[in-house]
Amino acid sequence: MFGSASQHLRTVRDLWRFAVSRFEEAGLVYGHGSDNAADEAAYLVLHTLNLPLDTLDPFLDARLLPEEIKAVLALVQRRVEERVPVAYLTRQAWQGDFEFYVDERVIVPRSFIYELLGGPLSPWLEYDELVHRALDLCTGSGALAIQMAHHYPAAQIEAADISLDALEVAALNIEDYDLHDRIELIHTDVFEGLEPGYDLIVSNPPYVDAESVEALPPEYLHEPELALGSGEDGLDITRRILAEAADMLNPQGVLLVEIGHNREVLEAAFPQLPFTWLETSGGDGFVFLLTREQLLEK
Repeated sequence: MFGSASQHLRTVRDLWRFAVSRFEEAGLVYGHGSDNAADEAAYLVLHTLNLPLDTLDPFLDARLLPEEIKAVLALVQRRVEERVPVAYLTRQAWQGDFEFYVDERVIVPRSFIYELLGGPLSPWLEYDELVHRALDLCTGSGALAIQMAHHYPAAQIEAADISLDALEVAALNIEDYDLHDRIELIHTDVFEGLEPGYDLIVSNPPYVDAESVEALPPEYLHEPELALGSGEDGLDITRRILAEAADMLNPQGVLLVEIGHNREVLEAAFPQLPFTWLETSGGDGFVFLLTREQLLEK
């Protein structure tokens, strides 16, 4: 089908329609930048043709060169046959207004934490300028560290990860945003070797439980295994963070952690902790906040 398609498709509209049909036919799973076939197909076509990503209609009936058609079809075929997440095909991921380079060395950034930086944290961090030192733990692509630098202009930020591969990708993104003087990359396992004194610690650690890891669709299996699973109940890394975070935070310091669908399990494991669950676009059960003082009460 893909071999003959190039002989019959002529316009952006043709390629978009063809991609949507193939995506639907293949039963693809989304969640790495879009949540449906039409949006993902539009993005893939526009990106490959170097067209504005938010402007499809004016180009729908534009006729394409044979090499342009071939380039789009090659990526559509890989998306269908190899089930590669679209972000890895384009080497591009977005969070809000921020664009990042990604490849298979890092998980595709999709943390809800970016929605909570700055204003939403003002009840706990009254002024952004009071954040002088911050940590992005399990930084991956460096996406959250870069956005922290944007929201907290007075902060020096450390971005830590156990994966050297991930830190290589983070370095590319930090260079792209010219933040090498404000963000320090650190190779470590959770807090090992880090110095206390943070005003803010954020983390989007691995949190998928063992049963869910076994059931992951092919798209997610392209992501680093190290960045997904975290023990039988998905909370191995989160437990380590909770055990040590109070010692790493300054007085009035804040810990912000994403834990996926594990709220019920986490609250059962730590009934003494007064978790504050923050509202995100996904709901109020994904990201918790604790202050240093609350952590010391456990």
